[in-house]
Amino acid sequence: MSTVADKLAKKSSHKTSAKQVRLRLVYIDFWSAVKLSFLAAIAIAIVTVVSFVLVFLVLQATGLITRADEFFASFSDGSFTLGQFLSLPQVLAFSAVVAILNLVVVTVLGAVIAGIYNLAVKVTGGLLVGFTSN
Repeated sequence: MSTVADKLAKKSSHKTSAKQVRLRLVYIDFWSAVKLSFLAAIAIAIVTVVSFVLVFLVLQATGLITRADEFFASFSDGSFTLGQFLSLPQVLAFSAVVAILNLVVVTVLGAVIAGIYNLAVKVTGGLLVGFTSN
């Protein structure tokens, strides 16, 4: 007798051949590239701010900032201290400025690269990409 389990066993033992498709990437949508690069830039900005704060906290916890102050005081009159310029609000402000600049640069760079690719495709014919189904 033929059961459902027998039919499934026959079906799973029979392997289908993997089909291959080769396609050319001949156009990148400009606004899609801008949106994707903006999302990547937001992720990079978050990583930048977090890394700046973590580096500052490690430097503060290990006492390297006070040692640098002592080093600068040994050959100067002591009016300049590194601790004046390195506090948590100042580090956060600097990291925010760097993150915003990075956000703008990465977004514009993504748009420029998409435009350059779309122009280069007219000469080269596009990027050949292969896909297989398993």
